[in-house]
Amino acid sequence: MAHLLPLRVFLSSQTQETPSKPLKLSKRSNNHKTSISTAKKGLLSPSHKMHKLNLEVSPHRAVSAVRLMRIEFGGAFADLLNEKGKGSGDNEMGYVERTLGFRTRDLDDRDLRLVTDIVGGTIRWRRYLDHLIGSLCHDESMFRSMEPLLLQILRIGFYEIVKLNMPPYAVVDENVKLAKVALRPGAGNMVNGILRKLVLVKENNSLPLPKLEGDSRAQARALATLYSHPVWMVRRWTKYLGQEEAIQLMMWNNSDPSFSLRANAAKGITRDDLVMQLNSLKVPHEVSLHLDDFVRVKIGLQNVIRAGLLKEGLCSVQDESAGLAVSVVDPQPGEDIIDCCAAPGGKTLYMASRLRGKGKVHAIDINKGRLRILKETAKLQKVDGVVDTIHADLRTFAESSPMKSGKVLLDAPCSGLGVLSKRSDLRWNRRLEDMEQLKNLQDELLDAASTLVSSGGVLIYSTCSIDPEENKDRVEAFLVRHPVREQWLFYEPLC
Repeated sequence: MAHLLPLRVFLSSQTQETPSKPLKLSKRSNNHKTSISTAKKGLLSPSHKMHKLNLEVSPHRAVSAVRLMRIEFGGAFADLLNEKGKGSGDNEMGYVERTLGFRTRDLDDRDLRLVTDIVGGTIRWRRYLDHLIGSLCHDESMFRSMEPLLLQILRIGFYEIVKLNMPPYAVVDENVKLAKVALRPGAGNMVNGILRKLVLVKENNSLPLPKLEGDSRAQARALATLYSHPVWMVRRWTKYLGQEEAIQLMMWNNSDPSFSLRANAAKGITRDDLVMQLNSLKVPHEVSLHLDDFVRVKIGLQNVIRAGLLKEGLCSVQDESAGLAVSVVDPQPGEDIIDCCAAPGGKTLYMASRLRGKGKVHAIDINKGRLRILKETAKLQKVDGVVDTIHADLRTFAESSPMKSGKVLLDAPCSGLGVLSKRSDLRWNRRLEDMEQLKNLQDELLDAASTLVSSGGVLIYSTCSIDPEENKDRVEAFLVRHPVREQWLFYEPLC
């Protein structure tokens, strides 16, 4: 008897890093096209002397502005930090120098925290901020034709004043300085005028925000602005959840995310050991309520990275939702397990650590480069002896391979609508059209994964989406395609 366990997770899934690229301003959300060399005449040309040090410009604002442009136009990821320490202050200041033609003073820990807060928050609240900026410009064309760097500086200033409640006139002064140095005096004057308008309307409690009125379409547009999400997401969630729960979900997506660290049992590290390390580093934390190997942290991740805990493989950044999927698999020493869409490998590595050196996790993925990173990380975490990487498209692999397992995990590619708090940029990169393509892919992968399950085995299907069409509906469609000749069990933890 085979069992199908669809796993729906409500925390978050492991985020994926996108390698930083040189900035190419090839597009803008308002269809304004430009490039790094011609991003309006405000950006400094290569003839300007590099390595120029400017001590008047705020470091975190300069770094935030450049990083926001890289995210919107160059494909960089919103998170400043990753496990290998890339995206450090030196790297970020290097981007400022190459983009703007000058450096500021080095970023200290407070600056790095501010960059993380401002970049993540500005991206989350982009629609809301752009509505305010457009409302306070002389006319819509002024906003629509605004050069990219100027727009990012205004977004930063608006976010600092409206959402971070920083001292308004200090925010005005610092962002005016940045605009004048990075662009030109006239740009600084424009920033000054618009930010001062914002300060005035905020003090008078008269921010120009839409009212929640009219028909369902009008209300969806208003909610999309008020809570800064695409209109199609608002309409979809209102349909499935109702307006009140949709609002609660959007508020959660806009909240500051927390992260989880998993103690690496394969290196003999227990959660108590990890807690001792965090205490010594003075990193605030709390233990997971669901998983014995996990610890939650909201701030201080940079201290963990600098201390080398990740580099030495003593722990890894991994969301509890990924751990919950592994807990359903329940790896036992000596078992052979198939991980169908394995990269970047967080679940593979956690399952491997629970095998205690006996058994095998067969990690299948179509991306050769990410599999290579998985192998390197497995070696670092001392689980490479029980990890077997297979570079293949699961759909073709399943047709030709005789491999079978009693436990098969399919963590399918999905919209990521359950991790918008951590992936602040994702909401702006997803389209309604993506959903149909993803559903078709999920169906194909489920069909392929099911052929790898041995008699009496278990297939666990998980996503990092909260959309029923990617979860329950996919399982139901699978059962229609595969008439019940055996008993299939359903498992849907509410976490």
